Amino acid sequence: METLLITHPSFHLHEMGFGHPESPERLDAIQNQLSADGLLAHLQTEQARQALDTDLLRVHSAKHLSCLRQKAPATGYSSIDADTILNEHTLEAASFAAGAGLVGVDALMQGRARSVFCAVRPPGHHASQQRAMGFCFFNNIAVAMAYALDVYKLKRVALVDFDVHHGNGSEDIFAGDERVLMCGFYQDPFFPGALMNLRHKTW
Repeated sequence: METLLITHPSFHLHEMGFGHPESPERLDAIQNQLSADGLLAHLQTEQARQALDTDLLRVHSAKHLSCLRQKAPATGYSSIDADTILNEHTLEAASFAAGAGLVGVDALMQGRARSVFCAVRPPGHHASQQRAMGFCFFNNIAVAMAYALDVYKLKRVALVDFDVHHGNGSEDIFAGDERVLMCGFYQDPFFPGALMNLRHKTW
């Protein structure tokens, strides 16, 4: 197998209100493009698994998990900030989004795939150790990288973050960790702002 596509139905249930740019249609667009390009026939698909607290606590604080669970609504919406909003399905989707990377790491390390594409939402690179922000609740890539370092005893990993916005949450989580090389490509001074970006450094 060359490339493994990992996703989950719960990702379509998380939504943050009418007109929000981070919507379930983002995954539909990916699926439609893969189909239009004839790539789906060449991909093996596997469902994500839920990340456990053990997985999340490698990169997030217990207080962060507790705050999210307290904020999670039984119905309707609950806001972290103006653009980071939970509905009743958000934490389930976020847990599967973080768990997708764990499935991917296992597939790579066990030789079941040579590359992995995780089509997930909510996204993750703005979520820091202590805080959800910027559409992100758990830092999906950080959860996967910490799992690889811990479970498979990797000595060195690289995180290449390519987005219009700086991956401030990933930087916060891995700052000072000599096992992690983080390379970020983003447009300044967009979110999370010029002052935050001044902290960014080359490791």
